[in-house]
Amino acid sequence: MTFNIHHGKGMDKKVDLNRIAKIISGSKADVIGVNEVDVNFSKRSNHADQIRHIAEFLNFNYVYSPSIERTCKKTGLLQQFGNGLLSRYPILAENHHFFNVRKGLSEGRSLLKATVEINNRLINFYVTHLSLNTYLHKKQTEFIVKKTKESKHPVIILGDWNMSPHTKRWKRMTSEYTDAWAASGKSMGYTFPSARPRKRLDYIFVGNQLQVVDAAVVWNNPEASDHLPIVTTLAFN
Repeated sequence: MTFNIHHGKGMDKKVDLNRIAKIISGSKADVIGVNEVDVNFSKRSNHADQIRHIAEFLNFNYVYSPSIERTCKKTGLLQQFGNGLLSRYPILAENHHFFNVRKGLSEGRSLLKATVEINNRLINFYVTHLSLNTYLHKKQTEFIVKKTKESKHPVIILGDWNMSPHTKRWKRMTSEYTDAWAASGKSMGYTFPSARPRKRLDYIFVGNQLQVVDAAVVWNNPEASDHLPIVTTLAFN
């Protein structure tokens, strides 16, 4: 699954991590990439460690990669905002990559890599959330392609890509990887905004060692975030 949780803030303006966790649990997803996750970030999310809260609700393993980090002047605590991965299976290794951006030019972005062991096989999962800026988006995409092509294991890339299908940036990714929705999804696969979705911003890309069995948009409680999650079932070739 890939799911932009909007720091748990729903369309009703309420922050409720439990309903996010219930959507994930109800989907039966085994590995979930999540975007816009706060860790002690600010008052907007009650300074909660959101990835830990969801992981404990699900009894899943997790890793986290901040895209924005700052130190609170009052408390000295580290405040973070970024991407996470939740997994029913063991997570054996993790790496975090910040995209190099001039300070003040754009919101911080990052790429999370996690090696997960599933049925005695290793898979590298990557979670990201790309910039709205076209120039930065292109550079971030090239960085992701370079990093993922270094993988010795099957690759699955999850995230909010802030792009439409069939654009140049989408074609760059699909020149290397399969868009799970394009391979098996029905309808348009719109995920944003959740109440009346008109855009497909959220993607799952998979390497050629994996076969896409099916893909679906999860409509259970669309009020929980401003994005709808996507799930796909994959099989080893």
